[in-house]
Amino acid sequence: MVLVFGGVGYQDAPTPLGELTRAYPRAKIAGCSSAGEIHGSRVSDDTLSVVVVRFERTRVRLADTKLGGDSTDAGAAIARQLAAPDLRAVLVFSDGLAVNGTALLRGIHSVVGRDVVVTGGLAGDGTRFQRTWVLHGGGPIGGHVVAVGLYGDSVGVSHGSRGGWDVFGPERIVTRASENVLYELDGEPALALYKQYLGDRAAGLPSTALLFPLALRTTAGVVVRTILGVDEATQSMTFAGDVPKDSVVQLMRANFDRLIDGATDAGRDAIAPHSPSVALAVSCVGRRIVLGERTEEEVEGAFESVPAGDVLVGFYSYGEISPLAVGECGVLHNQTMTLTRLWET
Repeated sequence: MVLVFGGVGYQDAPTPLGELTRAYPRAKIAGCSSAGEIHGSRVSDDTLSVVVVRFERTRVRLADTKLGGDSTDAGAAIARQLAAPDLRAVLVFSDGLAVNGTALLRGIHSVVGRDVVVTGGLAGDGTRFQRTWVLHGGGPIGGHVVAVGLYGDSVGVSHGSRGGWDVFGPERIVTRASENVLYELDGEPALALYKQYLGDRAAGLPSTALLFPLALRTTAGVVVRTILGVDEATQSMTFAGDVPKDSVVQLMRANFDRLIDGATDAGRDAIAPHSPSVALAVSCVGRRIVLGERTEEEVEGAFESVPAGDVLVGFYSYGEISPLAVGECGVLHNQTMTLTRLWET
């Protein structure tokens, strides 16, 4: 298995990706564009972060599909390609703009059971929010989802997901929404409310809305939602995942030290009883915007949480996929650091 994360510009200049495909003709190759590539304790831009994993007893299968009107259908299509009695884990990488991540996962879990660990993330494009790609057939393409299935009793997988944001202001009720499009909070236009908090930064929407994500209460716990786009005409905001009507939400803001500590805690939660292991780190572009020059501190925290000799790779994303707890289904997160660790016994 080869995982690749890189700058969005490789869609225009894909030669290095083609060389990688030719170098590993028998490998299952997956990955996506990023808002920053993670390799070890470092974060880079417009590079390629690559990890090559050789399994001795674990089967690996690749699936891909095109995104359409309903991301649930795409998720189900991916899951049907991978479904098998001995499926243990799925790594999902999706176009980051043409998808409803919640619906995508709903489709996957309609086919595979909760005993299958589903992790991964949504592709990024820095703070531009213009285009993203995933690796499809060895080349970068937009509007698709790719996934890797891992099979058999020999493969081990663990996961961790932490935030570090502080809630502030009053709790608000979602009074009008459609799937991942939010129109009103407490009967008022949602976009107008965000602009009040952003002030002069409102001119930088949608990226500046990452400074104030939403804490969304669910039956499984609290998840964080962040914005992919805004519509001035309808005063609405499109999020990476569902924001259900009548749900309770609250604005959040950064606590720098807690963001960095959260990355370390995510690594500690993803316990691997065997070494070597591969740690896949997926963090949100919003965290990178807020942390600024301190970004590498959170990556260093995650890196230091895995044993010496293990490998850490990953990317900054438009949405992170990881279960909230052991035995739970994969959930779309925003503004979190998630770690998935893989090993073989």
